[in-house]
Amino acid sequence: MGRMQPSGARGARHSGTTTVRALLAAVAALGLLAGCGSGRSAGEGSPPTDGEAAASPSGEGDGDARAARIPGLGDRTRARIPDRARQVVAVHGAGAGSADARVELWTRPAADRPWTRDRSWSGHNGKRGWTPDHHEGGKRSPVGVFTLSDAGGVLPDPGTELPYTHSAAFTPPAHWPEKTRHDFDYVIAVDYNRVPGTSPLDPTRPEGQEKGGFIWLHVDHGSGTSGCVSVPEAAMKHLLRTLDPDRHPVVVMGDRAALRR
Repeated sequence: MGRMQPSGARGARHSGTTTVRALLAAVAALGLLAGCGSGRSAGEGSPPTDGEAAASPSGEGDGDARAARIPGLGDRTRARIPDRARQVVAVHGAGAGSADARVELWTRPAADRPWTRDRSWSGHNGKRGWTPDHHEGGKRSPVGVFTLSDAGGVLPDPGTELPYTHSAAFTPPAHWPEKTRHDFDYVIAVDYNRVPGTSPLDPTRPEGQEKGGFIWLHVDHGSGTSGCVSVPEAAMKHLLRTLDPDRHPVVVMGDRAALRR
């Protein structure tokens, strides 16, 4: 589980310089990007099509997409969302062993105000589903609540307030399938077993190598990942342009049964 720490300073930017190249060398040497690799979907049914006014993941309609509480989250999960958080990316996995997910962006103006659903997209998670005890190579996404503090990608900053590392160092390895070529055009680092405030490429793992790392939100290639969460490119651009360090964004992610606890 990542440590809940404050987001990085507004407007800070990492440069694609020697430091990033050194990080890339470390990543390549250790094979660390395996955490966001590709895989065939193990889906248990398809999530709603993008743009649908879908019912909440709990199976109950949420009216005009405003709610005192984010639908589909149980008391224990909600308690882990910091009071200061004004933006939540909610990733509702279709099942514990499924690679299909529904990804929603929720916002609120203050802790005592209702949440509003901003957008909703279909997406994917680890090709073997979810786990509360993530380990390197498990092909499952970690269940939990994590801060979102840093971003980057192969393509230039599309206009985010998050610190952004623009570098070719994000390019997927040549031996990966062709469909993954654009996976890391845009990424947002999930603060699981990493140091917030550093480039998403930083290989430091505070909880140890065996706990895995490089868990990102990134561009979808149409099937499950090796642990990341993926959404369409347009969704990544929207998230990057909307998430704001001053609003302390977090991601709440897991299969639906786990999130209802």
